[in-house]
Amino acid sequence: MSMLNEIRAKMNEALKAGDKETKQVYSSILNALTGKAKALLVQELTPEQETEVIQKLVKQNKESIDTCPADRTDILQQLQFERDILVRYMPKQMDADEIRAVIGQVLAELNITAPTAKDKGRIMKNLMPLVKGKADGKMVNDILAAMSQ
Repeated sequence: MSMLNEIRAKMNEALKAGDKETKQVYSSILNALTGKAKALLVQELTPEQETEVIQKLVKQNKESIDTCPADRTDILQQLQFERDILVRYMPKQMDADEIRAVIGQVLAELNITAPTAKDKGRIMKNLMPLVKGKADGKMVNDILAAMSQ
């Protein structure tokens, strides 16, 4: 079952159960996915494209949580509820050790023993396709920067 069909089914379940909050979250995910498909002029998104849409929604949700005033617990609870649903559709995220291992592989491929700031662009060019969707870009950048010092 494609992600789009699964989300549509979950939305219908929530609608039948009378769960407005859950239905609203699934509806917004569905709108984002169908909007991306329309923008790309395709009938169906690839799994990678679906993941990109979900990642974008998670990132927007995180930014909303970060900028929300602490005294607005009602909004924070709703945002956290949305985040809990969104993360279900994200691929398993790599931890720091897994990222270091991939960086090590890339360094070996590029024959770089001690990375410097000058090598960073070349390393990232080869590294990001390997971790895209599986690791936070900022975390990857921070780990590489720590290794380059």
